[in-house]
Amino acid sequence: MHGMAESDQSPIAGLATSSDQDAAAARLAERKALLRKDLIAARARLSEADRAAAGRSLRDAILELPEVGMAGTIAGYLSVGTEPETRGLVFALWKRGSYVLLPMLRDDNDLDWASYEGPESLVPGPRGLLQPSEPARGLAGIASADVVIVPALAVDRSGHRLGRGGGSYDRALARVGAAVPTIALLYDSELLDEVPAGPHDQRVRAVAQPGAGITRIA
Repeated sequence: MHGMAESDQSPIAGLATSSDQDAAAARLAERKALLRKDLIAARARLSEADRAAAGRSLRDAILELPEVGMAGTIAGYLSVGTEPETRGLVFALWKRGSYVLLPMLRDDNDLDWASYEGPESLVPGPRGLLQPSEPARGLAGIASADVVIVPALAVDRSGHRLGRGGGSYDRALARVGAAVPTIALLYDSELLDEVPAGPHDQRVRAVAQPGAGITRIA
């Protein structure tokens, strides 16, 4: 009888747990969406000159990092829209002799990777993005990087990162080794005390900001 009672109750308990999880996930998604909206609006108020100046400062901060100077392979990205400009950084890393990997967006929103061989090596990709024309190295290409530089709308003091909501970089960062520096590029107002995060959200280990430079996160 005792065993039957457990069997009778467990589906109900399971449904309640599933419902609670769904509600929590919905609340988390709403919190992220509200914060994302505010951050995107703030970025939209920045001028092109602001974004270019931020990009130059971030470039200099990244290039001065000892880990970047010693890195053989660096995974970066090409900025779009109101993100801090990164093309100067990508070019400088490549000119200095680093092997630079850039993402290629797949149909399932995951990220493939290919090598950057200068500005002329870029071709149009999905959703108006530029991507390398070199052969793709697969989803695990990012695992070969000694340093990984990623976009973010905000990061908190624990390293939780808020992205655009597609999950592409959470999947990519899950493939990066625990000892590899992962650095998010932000504007100065975007390192926050708290960013809403769930169990599948990947943390970064440092942020770079135009005015504050590099902040390492334990």
